[in-house]
Amino acid sequence: MTANEALVAAIQALNAADVPDGANDARILMAHALGIDRATLTLVLGDDVANDAMIRFSMAIDERCARKPVSHIIGTREFYGRNFIVTADVLDPRPDTELLVETTLASEFETVLDLGTGSGCILLSLLAENESATGQGTDTSPAALNIAEQNATRLGLEKRSRFHRSDWFGNIEGQFDVIVSNPPYITAAEMPALSPEVRNWEPLIALTPGGDGLDAYRVITAQAMLHLNPNGRLVVEIGHQQAADVQALFGAAGFDGIICLQDMNGRNRVVLGNKA
Repeated sequence: MTANEALVAAIQALNAADVPDGANDARILMAHALGIDRATLTLVLGDDVANDAMIRFSMAIDERCARKPVSHIIGTREFYGRNFIVTADVLDPRPDTELLVETTLASEFETVLDLGTGSGCILLSLLAENESATGQGTDTSPAALNIAEQNATRLGLEKRSRFHRSDWFGNIEGQFDVIVSNPPYITAAEMPALSPEVRNWEPLIALTPGGDGLDAYRVITAQAMLHLNPNGRLVVEIGHQQAADVQALFGAAGFDGIICLQDMNGRNRVVLGNKA
């Protein structure tokens, strides 16, 4: 069977399983199975697929039909121009979160703390873009911290980053120029409507705290001042309906210059404030 024939059959299977954008996913998985860059896939579409590659491709398509995320199948996800190792132990990096990185990079910093670091994609992207900075990432999940450390080594950032287990600020000492976080914020009521890729495959602890989704912001805003240097900043990602509530928490904690920024889809996505 040629690569093109295999692709056609795979796309039909993905469409039958109601997988969104099945054609794109099939091409990504075919390139992965062949061990080639996706940009060169068109050059080999007329070639016969080796048996071992066909087995890998068929298994990958079966997994995708079960709504396993593509990133979990191929083991990586691109974020801010770099590939990060991704597993079911960490939140899948999303394009909307790149706004958090861009916002943080807009002002100078030398030290950064990333709360709930997961794969480490936020912290490591910041350090990669700011070569003079150092940072720490924390998480309650040892498995997530292991992935973050692997990503740091993969990107050559292990000497400027440190990861350790902490429940928010529980094991944090010292102060930082900026604190960033993409905490769990999905409300309990929103969980049933999530796609199967998210609801069934990503770690629940990274998605929702339950209730109104604001628990993490209550803890972070209440304690962040103690861990920020003078003129330090707190920058967090939010759910698009949480702007008013999170800004109110920033204000109650004494932050100045509180603003909310919108993502590429025009939805409220990032709230930041300065230490008074």
